[in-house]
Amino acid sequence: MLVRMVRSSLTLFLILLCWNIGSPAQEMPRIEGAPAQPLLLQTDRLVEALDFLGQPLSVDEKQRLAQARAEQEDARATQIVQEVLDPHCLARVQINPESRVKVAEGPSPRTLAQHGWTLFLVKVHNEAGVTHPLVVKSNQAQPLHNAPPETLRDRWMDLAVFNDRPMTARLSGSLLEYRIIQLYSRDAGNRSAVLEFSVGQGTQDLGFRSDLVATFNATASREVTFHIRDEHNQPTTAALEIRDHLNRVYPSQSKRLAPDFSFHPQVYRAHGENVKLPLGTYTIKCTRGPEYLPQTQEVTITEASPPVRFELRRWIDPSLLGWWSGDHHIHAAGCAHYSNPTEGVHAPDMMRHCLGEDLKIGANLTWGPCFDYQKQFFTGKDDSVSQYPYLLRYDVEVSGFGSHQSGHLCLLRLQQQMYPGGNSKDHWPTLCLNTLRWAQQQGAVCGPAHSGWGLALPSAELPNYDIPPFDGIGACEYVVDVTHEVPGPDGELVPAVDFMSTVDTPYPWELNIYYHTLNAGYRTRISGETDFPCIYGERVGLGRSYVKLPGRLDYDNWCQGIEEGRAYVSDGYSHLIDFTINDTQLGSGKPDLKLDAPSTVTATVKAASLLDEQPDAFIRSRSFDQQPYWHVERARQGDTRTVKVEVIVNGLPKTSQTLTADGALRDLSIEVPIEKSCWVALRILPSAHTNPIFVEVGGKPVREKKSLEWCLKSIEQLWSQKEKFIAEEEMQDALDAYDHARRVYAARLAESP
Repeated sequence: MLVRMVRSSLTLFLILLCWNIGSPAQEMPRIEGAPAQPLLLQTDRLVEALDFLGQPLSVDEKQRLAQARAEQEDARATQIVQEVLDPHCLARVQINPESRVKVAEGPSPRTLAQHGWTLFLVKVHNEAGVTHPLVVKSNQAQPLHNAPPETLRDRWMDLAVFNDRPMTARLSGSLLEYRIIQLYSRDAGNRSAVLEFSVGQGTQDLGFRSDLVATFNATASREVTFHIRDEHNQPTTAALEIRDHLNRVYPSQSKRLAPDFSFHPQVYRAHGENVKLPLGTYTIKCTRGPEYLPQTQEVTITEASPPVRFELRRWIDPSLLGWWSGDHHIHAAGCAHYSNPTEGVHAPDMMRHCLGEDLKIGANLTWGPCFDYQKQFFTGKDDSVSQYPYLLRYDVEVSGFGSHQSGHLCLLRLQQQMYPGGNSKDHWPTLCLNTLRWAQQQGAVCGPAHSGWGLALPSAELPNYDIPPFDGIGACEYVVDVTHEVPGPDGELVPAVDFMSTVDTPYPWELNIYYHTLNAGYRTRISGETDFPCIYGERVGLGRSYVKLPGRLDYDNWCQGIEEGRAYVSDGYSHLIDFTINDTQLGSGKPDLKLDAPSTVTATVKAASLLDEQPDAFIRSRSFDQQPYWHVERARQGDTRTVKVEVIVNGLPKTSQTLTADGALRDLSIEVPIEKSCWVALRILPSAHTNPIFVEVGGKPVREKKSLEWCLKSIEQLWSQKEKFIAEEEMQDALDAYDHARRVYAARLAESP
């Protein structure tokens, strides 16, 4: 009898032991009755978050979730979601109707990476409809600096629930949803932790059933050194995107700090620097901005791996012809940047990114977020981290304060960054024109940021004669400010606005207002920007200006080139170099081309563009108001590897030539009939656009009647939107500024043919 009891007890013990050991591999119980609509919506955001964090679901899994969205029956849709997501779950959390939490093991493999962050899912069965944040704690994740020395061995991990966008900070209250938990391992090898789950104080289940004891295996990491050389065999900095066979990004994006940014799949490393990677096989993509050809290697990391080597090659180098790239609108704080442990990042971090994208000029604009922290870095000259010919300068964007409601302003080449009357951002003018007066007095170069915001129209026609809403933060007040001249540093009158920003908003919205004001006889120039990391966070220099400089690159002279129109804008994959009409060359500093009577002129340019041999179906499927707004793929002619170089006369395509987009720089010559005074520009839409060359015929100014009428109507719409944002003490200034614009446009309209 005793033997039978012992045998029975032993059998039961072995059964329980085997169940406990094998439970992570078992399927999780299916939850029935969950409504499909909120689950599918939450799952879409979960998938987006996993992509963002660098640990995406597989293509097959995403296809199965798409199948779930197409299912008509809720039960079938929720079943598919659980079949796809359950295998990734570290735990299943049940919140009973009394809001007590208990947890069971999930089937996900317990594999971590030393010095890296790994993501797991948590399945939440929420019978109480709780909307409190899911809380996960562990004694093994307590801060090391607070731990007694004898417990340091046990404090081997860190953990966090990912509650940032696109996820929500709180549970939704739905019966079923999934959350993301992030685990970091300091050590390699087997490590155990007790994870305690709750939804607030007092919700833990009795008997420690809200605790999960989990043992993980952390694969060892080693320092992998990179040897990166440019086309001249010189050490350089480049972007490295490192993925394993499951397409997971390394180092993990979850908790990166500068100089590595959590919103990037890539990291930037200089020759001789390293990345810590677990042993294994990786695909490593090396890039250095749009002027270089990307390279990819498959690398197996072992204990004795040699350095990974990349020898970079360009397809084009405009700087050899005197055209220098720059991005006049990047930020070191706000938007995707973190605000802890410092408020944004520092100059060396931004410099590394400029180097890694081969961006010669980086204008690092201090703005609303973290303004009082970041303002300390302004000097009015190149930052000390600059490495010629790569120059970084701190300037200002009026955004989040002052006149920003009427349109954000990029203020370049400032000597003082603070508007008189205070030492922060709370006392600035609410009328853009007053800010421009102050900036122009110190010799700044000024223009509206992200110009298309507030100017949305459904049509991509250029020019378009419908009146935009003027209800945003782009080039809205510009239609008034462009009519004004204000005192410069020497008291001489200068245009209040020097340039209009392009490339980072939908091109029809940016270019439409620009074309109309050129047709009204104004000579504002265009410049390219990224608004990193706000509109675009992928990398600095997505929108660029290439400025012609006759001598050594210099930030002040580069800005002067923007002001004088010695530039073309580009996504970096198309180039329009040395644009000339007859003997007048863009960037030469020569005056207008003057003609006694209508005639035919010759436009010449060195043009190059680079397209992949096969079309990019994703970009082709997107409308003009979906990112990427400017991209060479949008310029592709059908399924060919060609783009169209258009000659634009007063905003309308006059003639064009086809260009093979294989990266070769070709000399183009195009005959252009000129019938009246006009401005002429070249474009590869929407990938590159030159500044205009102005042609005067018979001594007459440029005056296009329909554009002048558009400008007059736009002023009234603008005032209806912006009057409420003007401070009382500036109201008379605003009334005077708008009346001035009305009078000038009306006078020019009277001069139009």
